Amino acid sequence: MTELKPYLIRAIYQWILDNDFTPHLLVNAENKRAVLPQQFAQDGRIILNIRPQAVEALSLGNDAIEFNTRFNGKSTYVNAPISAVMAIYAKENGKGMVFDIDESQDDEPTPPPSEPSKKEKPKLRVLK
Repeated sequence: MTELKPYLIRAIYQWILDNDFTPHLLVNAENKRAVLPQQFAQDGRIILNIRPQAVEALSLGNDAIEFNTRFNGKSTYVNAPISAVMAIYAKENGKGMVFDIDESQDDEPTPPPSEPSKKEKPKLRVLK
């Protein structure tokens, strides 16, 4: 099955816009795969305004959220992996959703567990 998180982000984003509020993302700025303006990060986090008037070419994908925006008048490309998204909420009232951060998704995929050695024999004991 595909991950649920990107679908929730898209649904909440649309819900926020439908209510004429401003959608904001809270992103883990320490994520190794994130492309973010680090000079605007505080305490390892960054808040991004993703209302349609503030961004260009917004893509709310299953793996990442990508868009172009401006920081201090300078055009900036942003790529926030879904695993780095900590929350999406409306700026005006704070309503939205907070997500657990899955640290394992920030690194390379975990290799499958190795099969036990065939030389090892099971050890059983009789309990009375």
